[in-house]
Amino acid sequence: MTKFNLKGREFITLDNLLKIEGLCESGGRAKQVIADGQVKVNGAVELRKRCKIKPTQQIEFAGQFIEVVNETINQP
Repeated sequence: MTKFNLKGREFITLDNLLKIEGLCESGGRAKQVIADGQVKVNGAVELRKRCKIKPTQQIEFAGQFIEVVNETINQP
C-alpha cells in the first residue's frame, strides 16, 4: 500500500489524487475511470469525481491501494 501525504492540507480531490500518484495519465482520464465505477474509497465504489479525500481514507484502483495521511514535518 502506498501512502499519500497531504502535508497539512485538509483534503485532496479524488481525481487529483489519481493523477498525482501516476495512476492516471491525465485529469480527464482520472475523471473517466471514476465515472466508470473503477475507483473505490474505503471499499465502496465512488462516482463523485471531485470527492474530497481526507486523512485515514483508503483508495483502490487497478489493483493499487493508497492510504491518505496528514503528516507534517517540523523544520528547525
